[in-house]
Amino acid sequence: MSLVGALLFGQSGGPSSVINASACGVFETASNIECITAVYGASHGIKGILNEQLYDISKEDSQEIALLRNTPSSALGSVRYKLKNYQQDSTDYEKILQVFTKYNIRYFLYNGGNDSMDTCNKISKFLAERNYACQIIGVPKTIDNDLFGTDHCPGYGSAAKYIATTCMEIALDAKVYGSGTATVIEIMGRNAGWLTAASYVASSVGLGPDLIYLPERAFDVEKFLIDCEKVYAQKGNVIVAISEGIKDKDGVYITEYATKNASKDSFNHVQLGGVGNYLGALLKVRLNAKTRPIEFSLMQRCAAHIASKTDVDEAYGAGKEAVISAIEGKTDIMIGIKRLNKEGYSTKFIDIPLVDVANYEKKMPDAYICGDNYVSPAFLDYVLPLIEGQNPVLYINGVPRFANLKKILVKK
Repeated sequence: MSLVGALLFGQSGGPSSVINASACGVFETASNIECITAVYGASHGIKGILNEQLYDISKEDSQEIALLRNTPSSALGSVRYKLKNYQQDSTDYEKILQVFTKYNIRYFLYNGGNDSMDTCNKISKFLAERNYACQIIGVPKTIDNDLFGTDHCPGYGSAAKYIATTCMEIALDAKVYGSGTATVIEIMGRNAGWLTAASYVASSVGLGPDLIYLPERAFDVEKFLIDCEKVYAQKGNVIVAISEGIKDKDGVYITEYATKNASKDSFNHVQLGGVGNYLGALLKVRLNAKTRPIEFSLMQRCAAHIASKTDVDEAYGAGKEAVISAIEGKTDIMIGIKRLNKEGYSTKFIDIPLVDVANYEKKMPDAYICGDNYVSPAFLDYVLPLIEGQNPVLYINGVPRFANLKKILVKK
């Protein structure tokens, strides 16, 4: 028998162009299920729960909820907050239990990446020890595509499509004067090169990087300069795609070469960014050429105007599946995607234990990497289905119409 109580949904970590499609799937599905007595959204994820700031989703217009499907970023607000182990400090967990009890929350769905799944797993274990019945489901989200157990992650396909398309446009622009330019494109990806590898889609049609450097391979600055010299001497131009997370043979991020005292986030991760500028400056001296460092930065994760239809549909489906799994009695799992070995592209949703996902990064397999500065053609079979389709977007006065939620706080 399904639990009777409220459902709480939160968003965490870096946003994407389709994270709100998952929210749409959760909200539209949960609103029609009898055992779910109320649907709440946490303001800024776990932080909103700890501060007892919950939005009443029933107060939102259904048209605005539907528009979430095509709205980028995190509509409820996101957060990067690391819960300590409750055996060491249970303060946050006691507050979470207090809030869950007060609002009779029996279903908790959390939308995020590796660290968010770790949060889900910790809360699930604590509530189980306290005998508080609550179904906890992780909804996958990360443009980095590095979650364990799932063929791919919602958010990745659209980011990959943006990267491939933008690299094609840059390639056309970079060669407009014939010769004499070096372009360094910095793409997100801390320890996994899935995003940077997407630039190979552009290269496969002759409009992309000549060299592609992934964090799965040790990076040598001098060899990089030699690689670029060879291409430049041959073509008169060189275009390079660099993952922000490239590291040397000793595991030191190249971005730390430029900033010896690199800052860290709340999860003790080195703050990345700027490696393109650093390498571009070196390249300018070595080649004596006009050099353009380009950092995609936030654009690659919020480009809903070019979102993949496949990605949007799967993100929505993952949210819907999470609700269904919860009321069926499943808990302590993340919704994953399995690619089926059939003609064409088809998938199904699967259950992945949260403990298997938490704090584990899925990196690019060797089969998709060619040498230390390129991507294998085998990668195309994997990535092309994920960037398929154009997602219809409502435009008003020439610009997209995004969701505008009222965000009315629950009062008890």
